[in-house]
Amino acid sequence: MSTAKPDKRRTAAATRRRQREAEILAATRALFDERGVRDVQIDEIAKSVGTNRAILYRHFSGKEELFALTLVGYLDELRDAMAKVVAEGKGPEAQLASLVETFVDFGIEHPAFVDCAQTLMRRPGPELLDEISESALFRLGRGISSCLVQLSSTLDEGVAAGLFKVDDTTLLANYMYSTGFGALQLARVGMVIQELAPGIPTIAPLSVAQVRRYLIDTSLALAKGA
Repeated sequence: MSTAKPDKRRTAAATRRRQREAEILAATRALFDERGVRDVQIDEIAKSVGTNRAILYRHFSGKEELFALTLVGYLDELRDAMAKVVAEGKGPEAQLASLVETFVDFGIEHPAFVDCAQTLMRRPGPELLDEISESALFRLGRGISSCLVQLSSTLDEGVAAGLFKVDDTTLLANYMYSTGFGALQLARVGMVIQELAPGIPTIAPLSVAQVRRYLIDTSLALAKGA
């Protein structure tokens, strides 16, 4: 008995499902970029693609999975931007500085990228494992690692050249990635709190350029074991 027709139907159904998922993710990204992550509700996302919450959740296990896969899109763009830096063939120090600068500029240009990442990073790992499907976690992990490898490879090159002193380049790359989001949030706030006099706080302005420079300097210092 031939199974060609059932196979074709399954293939067509899978294709339609992937297309629908892509439409939902594109709509989510558009709303996030326009209004910010906190102001967008699931019902609005569903409405923007002509469906409802129940149908949307047939494609995604929950809000966290939708956030995770939207983050993947940002990560793919960040990876491409970082890959262009690596392709320039600079020395390890200049390349590391340019990679950090690229990360900062991307985060400033795409605030929703920072919000998505921080939303997921606030959740304990076991909770995410329970709420996000294995396939979505794989795609998220692949997206993050594709960016981190740009950093860790640069650190490896610096170690090999005797310029950097790093025992675990993978750990340092992960640390830079994680702490970078905190710095981006500080840049968004645009101010720091300091003590004007004992017990008297005051606020001082903080520019994106200052945050960028600080992150570059601290990343180089960490890489050099300073």
